[in-house]
Amino acid sequence: MALKLFEEPKLENPVMIASWPGIGNIGLVATDTLKVQIGAEKFGEIEPWDFFYPKKITIRGAVLESLEFPACTFHYKRLPKRDVIIFAGEEQPTDGRRPFAEGKKAYEMANMVMDVAVKFGCKRVYASGAAVSLSHHALKPRVWIATSSEALNREMTGYDNTVLMGRGEGRNEGGSITGLNGLILGVAKKRGLESVCLMGEIPDYLSTAPLPYPRASKSVVELMARVLGAEVDYGPLDEMASHVDEIVTGIYDKLPPEIRERVEQRKEIIQRKAEKITEEEGKWMKEHIDDLFKKGDQAA
Repeated sequence: MALKLFEEPKLENPVMIASWPGIGNIGLVATDTLKVQIGAEKFGEIEPWDFFYPKKITIRGAVLESLEFPACTFHYKRLPKRDVIIFAGEEQPTDGRRPFAEGKKAYEMANMVMDVAVKFGCKRVYASGAAVSLSHHALKPRVWIATSSEALNREMTGYDNTVLMGRGEGRNEGGSITGLNGLILGVAKKRGLESVCLMGEIPDYLSTAPLPYPRASKSVVELMARVLGAEVDYGPLDEMASHVDEIVTGIYDKLPPEIRERVEQRKEIIQRKAEKITEEEGKWMKEHIDDLFKKGDQAA
């Protein structure tokens, strides 16, 4: 396994933003949007062969032409307020038993990403993922915050539309962040860097849905843009969100009335302790989610 750098840019006071696929692909869509909008340039990659199986094999004229692996790339951009390195992994290394990374390969990849952060003088690393919450798809998703220190918590919750992890539903509880979007925070702290996780809210009843949730990605991008002092055109993200909203509405309209009634109450009590859907209701949704999405997509 190897880290390949095509260029060694001179960066001033950079931060790193890292993301991998996860629930609703909230973090990955956010970082990809930011990367495109600020015009970040690719300068390196992590070679994938020791981490992943090929995702596609190309044959031309009955001859093997290429193996296509998930990409793990580094981009950079010099900005007036602070420079930024963006790492995006198309897949999390896994042993096949779980959808999110764990074990030796995950730890090795996290350290390789941190090698780049340290090499270019990053003092802080941001990761981005999803926060499954008792929210409602018609409400603006908030960004849940988890950091490596109380001082960072105070700094990050000074931005609009943020809430500390575990307190988003009127509770003062801890929690866990699965996969590399969480592991990278611990590795960063171990290596002496500040770390922040930005988690866009996704309603619990959409957390197993096989589609992105760009409304939450937009909330994360808005926060990233404020941190970096970057200008972002949200048009493409809004267009994606509009399409997904149509599908979600089609699905939601087909939920059993008792589930819809329970979820609708959240619009009024979101700042208090919202009510979970019951275990039986959750089981029903998992069993029917694929059928609901087929019907919802047809309706949209």
